[in-house]
Amino acid sequence: MKYLKYSGIAGGIVYWLFVALSISRNPWFSFFDNALSDLGAGEASSPWIYNYGLIITAVFILAFSVYLIISAENKLGTVGGAYVSVSAIFLALIGVFPGGTRPHGFVSTYFFVQFFLGMLIYGAGSKDRVIRYGSGLLFALAVLGTLISWPSVALIETYEIALIMVFVLLVAIRG
Repeated sequence: MKYLKYSGIAGGIVYWLFVALSISRNPWFSFFDNALSDLGAGEASSPWIYNYGLIITAVFILAFSVYLIISAENKLGTVGGAYVSVSAIFLALIGVFPGGTRPHGFVSTYFFVQFFLGMLIYGAGSKDRVIRYGSGLLFALAVLGTLISWPSVALIETYEIALIMVFVLLVAIRG
């Protein structure tokens, strides 16, 4: 259980390591002009690095979702963990359908939708007030983030990923 509890943090670290490696191979990339998925698109140098990174990260998120399901205190928490497990599948599918492919927009959007819904539902079922209110606040911040006019897709993606990382840290510390 201890390893599952921290797998969300490990997934975040692994993801950003793959992003850093991808950026090092693609000096044209800019957080202010691109989407993170551009690192995995056909025009990128070594797009497989970013896409495999997504698939590997999805394994860690799936393990984290197993922790959420096992540690759930009620059915609501279990459902929230299940939503996060579905988000892990969508995350892997982002790597399978990289930027420029038809399903990419759908799978990338639904990764975030499923994760944030899972986070909200898991939090609603938590008896820990910090997790319950923290997940509600993070969900509200995620929704508000979509209403801001960001200079690039990469910046909103980074913002939303940071919110996910706060949630996995919160669960790892409080869970």
